[in-house]
Amino acid sequence: MIRWVLSFIIIALVAGVLGFGGIAGAAAGIAKIIFYIFIVLFGISLVMKLLNKAT
Repeated sequence: MIRWVLSFIIIALVAGVLGFGGIAGAAAGIAKIIFYIFIVLFGISLVMKLLNKAT
């Protein structure tokens, strides 16, 4: 999932440099969404690991 975020960030940066505002905005938006999903899944897996060690 991190690779997806990095891919969309690179696409957004390249599109921004070339002046494609719509594409850059869309790629940046997708990268943000995937990043937040990754953070949530990471938090859930961290909590689950801590709960498994406690028992």
